[in-house]
Amino acid sequence: MENSSVSGKHLALILVSASLAVFMSSLDGTIVNIALPVISDYFDLSTSSVEWVSTIYLLVMAGALLIIGKITDIIGLKKIFITGFVLFTFGSFACGFFPEQLNSFGALLASRVLQGLGGAMMTVIAPAMISKYMSGAKRAKGMTVVTIFAGIGMALGPTLGGYLTEYLSWNWIFFINVPVGIIAVILGFIVLPKDKSEKSSMKGFDVSGAALIFIGLAGILFGVSEGNTQGWTSVPVIVSLILGIVCVVGFIIRELKAKQPVLDLRLFKNKTFLILNIIFIIMFFTFAGANYLLPFYLQYVQGLSTSSSGLILTVMSFGMMIAGVISGFIYAKLIGKIKYIIMVGAILMALGFFFLSKLSPVSGIWVVVSGLALLGFGIGLMLTPLSTLMMGSVPANKQGMVSSLTGLERFGPMTLGIAFFNILFVEAIKFNVKHSGITEKPPADIAAVILSHGFDFCFLIACIVAVAMIVLSIFIKEREIQVEQ
Repeated sequence: MENSSVSGKHLALILVSASLAVFMSSLDGTIVNIALPVISDYFDLSTSSVEWVSTIYLLVMAGALLIIGKITDIIGLKKIFITGFVLFTFGSFACGFFPEQLNSFGALLASRVLQGLGGAMMTVIAPAMISKYMSGAKRAKGMTVVTIFAGIGMALGPTLGGYLTEYLSWNWIFFINVPVGIIAVILGFIVLPKDKSEKSSMKGFDVSGAALIFIGLAGILFGVSEGNTQGWTSVPVIVSLILGIVCVVGFIIRELKAKQPVLDLRLFKNKTFLILNIIFIIMFFTFAGANYLLPFYLQYVQGLSTSSSGLILTVMSFGMMIAGVISGFIYAKLIGKIKYIIMVGAILMALGFFFLSKLSPVSGIWVVVSGLALLGFGIGLMLTPLSTLMMGSVPANKQGMVSSLTGLERFGPMTLGIAFFNILFVEAIKFNVKHSGITEKPPADIAAVILSHGFDFCFLIACIVAVAMIVLSIFIKEREIQVEQ
C-alpha cells in the first residue's frame, strides 16, 4: 500500500500501532532487570545464572533482527506485526505462569525465547511502518513520536517493575504485557492495511548467513557467560567459543560472496560509517553494564526496596528522553558540526561512569542519581545524530539493511555487555578478597563492602571505554556522508 492510500484517523491509528510496538519492546528491556535480585533469591541462583533472564531475551533479539528484517520485505508488515505481538503476548504469559507452577528456571528462559522472537518482530516493524505509510514531514514527526514512546517505555520499566515486584510479585512484570498485547493484536487486524500478495519467495534469502550469525553469536555469548562458572577450560565453554568464532568467521566469508547478503559488509569501507557503528556499539555495550549492575548495588549495598531502586533508575531514562528532544532540536542547526553533539554525549557518559566508580556502602544516593543523569543525557544526545548519520552514510537501497543493523547493534552489544560486566564484577571481587566460589552463591549472601569493590571496578572500566568514544568521534567526517546518497 502506498503512502497516499492512508491518511487522517487511519494514519493516526497506524502511528499508535507502531508506537505500541516500540513501547512494549522498550518496556520489557528495562522492566525485568529491576526484578533480577528477587528472581535470584526465588530460584536460589548466582548472578552468573540469573543474568540469563536478560541475556537470553537480548540474544534472541540480536540474532533474529536481521533475519526478520529480510522476511518482512517478503511476507509483509501486517503478518509480522500480528505474529510478533502474538508471540510476545503468549511468551509474557508463559514467563509469569509456568516457571512458578513447574518450579523451573528453565521454563522462564524458554518463555523468554518466545518473548525475544516477538520483541524482535516488534522492534523491526515500527520504523518500517513509519517509513512505508508516512512521508516527508509526517515521517519525521512519526519517528519522533515513536522515539518518545520508546523513551517512555524505558523510563517506566524500572519504576513499574519495582512496584509490581514489591507489592504483587515478580511474575507481574510479565503479566502486565498481556492486556496491552491483546489490544495491539486487535488493533493490528483492524487498522493495518492488508499486505499485497506479491510473488516474492525466500529464494533470495541468505539462510546460511542468517544461521551462521545466530549460532556464532549464541556460541560466543554462552562461552563468555558460563566461562567464569564452569571454568574457562571446561569442555562446554571451549566447544561453545570455538563454534561461535568459526561461525562468525564463516558468516563474514559467506556475506562477502552472497548475492543478497543478510548484511552487506562492503558498507564498512566507508570510514565514517565504520566509526559511527563502533561508537553505537560501545554506547549500548557500556549502557548494558550499568543497567544490569545498578539494581544489585541499590538493593544489596544501599539496602533500598525494589520499588525505590526502580524509581532511582528512572533518572537515566528520563535523562535520555530530555536530551533526545534537545538533540533533535539542535541537529539541523549544527549540520557540518554534528560530531560535536556526539562528542559531548560521550564526555557526559564518561563522567557518569566516573561518578558511579566512586560508589560505596556509605555513598549518598545523590552520587548514583548524578551518575545516572549524566549517563542518560549522554546517551540521549548521541542517539539521534548517530542514527541519522549512519542512515545517511549509505545508498538509499541499503537503508533497510542499515535499519536492521542498528537494531542488531543495540541488542547484540547489550547481550555481550551483560555477560562482560558480570565477569568483571565477579573477578574484581575474587581478586580483592580471594574468595573462590563466589559465583555459586546468591548475591544477597555477599557482604555489601565486598560487593562495592566489584561495582567500582566495573564502572571504572566502563569510563575508560567511554573515553574511546570521545576519541573516535574526532575522526567523524560529515563530508563522506553525502557522497553515497
